Amino acid sequence: MRRLLLALPFALLPLVAAQASDHDGHDHGHSHSHAHDHAHDHDHDHDHDHDSLGAHEHGVAQLNAVLDGQTLELELVSPAMNLVGFEHAASSDADKAKVASARALLEKPQELFGLAAGNCSTSKQELESPLFEGAKHSHEGEHSDIHAHYQLDCKQANALKQLDLGTLFKHFPATEKVQVQLIGPNGQQGVELTPAQPTLGF
Repeated sequence: MRRLLLALPFALLPLVAAQASDHDGHDHGHSHSHAHDHAHDHDHDHDHDHDSLGAHEHGVAQLNAVLDGQTLELELVSPAMNLVGFEHAASSDADKAKVASARALLEKPQELFGLAAGNCSTSKQELESPLFEGAKHSHEGEHSDIHAHYQLDCKQANALKQLDLGTLFKHFPATEKVQVQLIGPNGQQGVELTPAQPTLGF
């Protein structure tokens, strides 16, 4: 579902370009505007490539957070490279240990996202990645993502003043920035957090 949503804006681009060409079609005899149009299409292609890469960019993760009453829902999507340092199925003991240790950290969202103040307990948790499934799924040559989804019940939700990704950045140093979308009592915020600026207030 997530990938589908990301793909939608690009799917619309050729349509927009086609309409632009049609528009020029009615404008007979202006070869000049056709040339302009061609350059315009070229720009779109360039953006398209750039955005496609942006969806899986090493060093960058996405975090969606929604605080609704006492329920805090978190969704973290990160290239595996950021969290374990590789993207292939773990075959060596050293690689398996890295995957296990990353997974153990991901199973502690209260620490990872600095939520101690909220007295939160995890009511639902899903961790998905080709890397977690062992060798039975071959994903050679593909980008591997790690997708973590949490639902927390926070008894003192009012005490939650901020998300703090300091622990995440410390344990996963290959993660250079996290693009956060937060919906909370004060509305929606979109911020890029970094090791130098790891907190975002609810």
